[in-house]
Amino acid sequence: MVYLDFEKPLADIEGKAEELRALARKSENTVDVEKEAAALDKKSGDLLRDLYKSLDPWRKTQVARHPDRPHCRDYIEALFTEYTPLAGDRAFGDDHAVMGGLARFDDAPCVVIGHEKGNDTKTRIQHNFGMARPEGYRKAIRLMDLAHRFKLPVITLVDTPGAYPGKGAEERGQSEAIARCTQKCLEIGVPLVSVIIGEGGSGGAVAFATANRIAMLEHSIYSVISPEGCASILWKDAERMREAAEALRLTAQDLKKLDVIDRIIPEPVGGAQRDPGAAIAAVGQEIAAMLAELKGKKPAELIKDRRQKFLDMGSKSLA
Repeated sequence: MVYLDFEKPLADIEGKAEELRALARKSENTVDVEKEAAALDKKSGDLLRDLYKSLDPWRKTQVARHPDRPHCRDYIEALFTEYTPLAGDRAFGDDHAVMGGLARFDDAPCVVIGHEKGNDTKTRIQHNFGMARPEGYRKAIRLMDLAHRFKLPVITLVDTPGAYPGKGAEERGQSEAIARCTQKCLEIGVPLVSVIIGEGGSGGAVAFATANRIAMLEHSIYSVISPEGCASILWKDAERMREAAEALRLTAQDLKKLDVIDRIIPEPVGGAQRDPGAAIAAVGQEIAAMLAELKGKKPAELIKDRRQKFLDMGSKSLA
């Protein structure tokens, strides 16, 4: 388990409990040791609940970026059957930061698309830490066209720090690809639902989340820019990221109040990284509920619903 900065007291308690259990395995007198370990477990459980009861926006940002959170591949493997990945944009190449293809959800055919960050050094480099290049967004466009043609609902799983800002990506039309992908989301006449499972960063997230229904995991974030990037631009000091996180209103709770998103999906105590199975199951239930809301709607209704949703954004303000 990787502990975040604010979880250090928790790490100490859980570490001591594990040391006691290791000692018990070597000792004959295990009863007293087990009692002490159980007392530490209770103390750590109480502390965990207290820590996660009222996370500030910066701590939520840290949790959203936790390396042990389930990623797109984990959700696809657990929630979808008969997944057939489709690769390439038919123009330049295949972008491993974006994965997607045909699948079945609740035994119904669909198209699933998402950002994949990877879960170790090798796969993170392979998937470019979830930062898509133009060919990734063009691959998503191709998949959405396929869904539209065969009347299949589209499910997107968003988890990206933002679109990749490299020289090659810019030369191949990064901004145009993101704009076209966002436009395609608004045009397809099929149900489109999106879940932000970790980071929803910048236009790279909007290009997948311009949906009829948008849900966020409780400790995920969704923002036009990262707190560090915002602090660097506004105050020329990336260390003011905590202040920037407060100002950006990037938490699920703030975005629900602003009607930017429709649902908040509760996470296990301590975040999705503490119980990935429970988090994945909760996401599956919400995807099913969102698709049920859209079932039976005609293509024109779905398109109108989606467009109006985004035209109405910004009409609310937070006190």
